[in-house]
Amino acid sequence: MNEMDIKPWLIRMSQGDEEAFRAVYDFTRDQAYGLIYYLAPNKQDVPDIMSEVYIELIKSLDNYEQEQKFSSWFNGLIIRQVRNWKRKSWRRSRMLERVKGVFSEPPPLALEDRVSLLSDRLELIPMLEALPLKLKEVVVLRYYQDLTLEEIADLVKVPIGTVKSRHHHALKRLRHMYGQRDHRKERDGYVY
Repeated sequence: MNEMDIKPWLIRMSQGDEEAFRAVYDFTRDQAYGLIYYLAPNKQDVPDIMSEVYIELIKSLDNYEQEQKFSSWFNGLIIRQVRNWKRKSWRRSRMLERVKGVFSEPPPLALEDRVSLLSDRLELIPMLEALPLKLKEVVVLRYYQDLTLEEIADLVKVPIGTVKSRHHHALKRLRHMYGQRDHRKERDGYVY
């Protein structure tokens, strides 16, 4: 299914057709999951964020303009939902810190957070995770979604110069982290 094939389904979906929603979901779920996976602060949150994205898709479908490229509009919706989720989790973590001050034992969520930090052992994923969200967004959209810097600027609603700067800083940090990893391997005596 291509961009033109989805537009009739979107119209039917806006009219409440459940079959149309399933078709749109089937068409977009892999793209949505991949983008959310790379941008989500915690990997265990990906299914919840996915649900939030599709709830928001239903709510905001009236804001979609037919002449606009759907995939760009949908990517913007995903980014906003990941940002919203991160804000919510930041608020939750602040509340948990306050609760920790009241109770002597830390809440069980702290253990889950530690486990999620250890869950991704691939070489690039942890480095990507170490980047701030704004830098991570640019890298994921550029290299995972194959968007141009101009498209990214449109999508995240910042000037092209800001996107170029974020792109530059993200790549510089990734190169530095990758170099540190090689240096550690040499120091430890491992040859790969």
